Amino acid sequence: MPNPLRKRAAILASAAALAISPLALSHLDENEFHQSYRQSYFALLGANFGPIGAMVKGEMPWNQEQLQGFANDFAAVSTLNILRGFPEGSEKGTTRAQPEIWSNMEDFASKFDTLKAEAATLQTTVAGGDRGAIAQQVGAVGQACKACHDEYKSKDYLY
Repeated sequence: MPNPLRKRAAILASAAALAISPLALSHLDENEFHQSYRQSYFALLGANFGPIGAMVKGEMPWNQEQLQGFANDFAAVSTLNILRGFPEGSEKGTTRAQPEIWSNMEDFASKFDTLKAEAATLQTTVAGGDRGAIAQQVGAVGQACKACHDEYKSKDYLY
């Protein structure tokens, strides 16, 4: 026979969870998700590209296995559909995204296509192990990033 006290406690806990859940979600702005998605994407790109650049510059010991892992992850992250993080209306709020993104979406998307291609090339270049070629490709990836930053990333921001 089931314990009536446990059953009552379970019902009470379920009712409380249902009653509180709208409060937990009420603070979300419909655009907050998109900004979080964008910021997370760019943080992951940076977290993987940073060590690659540091190894190429000699600021971090060269470790081919780690380098390949970072290049693989950088390429994988670059394939995520970041454009869905830029729907109409998500330019408002605390964001580094310039309003020009939404008026030049085709150009903006093209720059991401270039980044994806350069990231895939970096991945295969790192696999080849030629440090000179890797350094050259790191520069190409950097230029792909810069092309977007120059036009579409605000320099005036909180951090």
